[in-house]
Amino acid sequence: MGRTFFVGGNWKCNGTFDEVKKIVTTLNEAEVPSEDVVEVVVSPPFVFLSVVKSLLRSDFHVAAQNCWVRKGGAFTGEVSAEMLVNLGIPWVILGHSERRLLLNESNEFVGDKVAYALSQGLKVIACVGETLEQRESGSTMAVVAAQTKAIADQVSNWSNVVLAYEPVWAIGTGKVATPAQAQDVHSELRKWLQDNVGAEVAASTRIIYGGSVNGANCKELATKPDVDGFLVGGASLKPEFIDIIKSATVKKNV
Repeated sequence: MGRTFFVGGNWKCNGTFDEVKKIVTTLNEAEVPSEDVVEVVVSPPFVFLSVVKSLLRSDFHVAAQNCWVRKGGAFTGEVSAEMLVNLGIPWVILGHSERRLLLNESNEFVGDKVAYALSQGLKVIACVGETLEQRESGSTMAVVAAQTKAIADQVSNWSNVVLAYEPVWAIGTGKVATPAQAQDVHSELRKWLQDNVGAEVAASTRIIYGGSVNGANCKELATKPDVDGFLVGGASLKPEFIDIIKSATVKKNV
């Protein structure tokens, strides 16, 4: 099966030029497991993509936090997939809950974005997750399945997709899904992929967890069989991001 552990750092709308350079210096000096043990991707704001790419160690990669749903043109303020490819940016985060909730990005719109980004040669971290209200009403799996279906409806080749499960109630709140809760949803997601996309895709697609992941809770989360890594928010701006990357070694010992 061999799903390589994946750790993404979503810097969101944070950082000055000097702060970004400082974060990159910390990452460049860190001793972390090799690329065959963990794949590391950091996602700075658009304006810092080129500088981060130019300064970052070669075994770490860079992701954009979003891109436009189709070819560029008269779309003021948007950044196209083609532009990212032109800059040599290999990854993009799509469907993050902050964009779904604040900018009303629908499941179908996210599905279209994922399909277009893949068609242009980008790799995609596709985000799914439920709100607290949805979890408490017992509709977690229905919500997450619908979000995943909108992607599956548009995507035939999943080899360049990482699925990020991010319960909205756990993002930036300090509340973390327990390892059992995370494993439960990841397992159900993998089963959904098996039933609706195929066994090979289900076995090979990495499903990562996001939502207040930090240096203190990452190791226990990483022990779960269907947790293939993390999409880290606030902690990715801090030195503890290194500890989260190192949690990949837990998988070798499971």
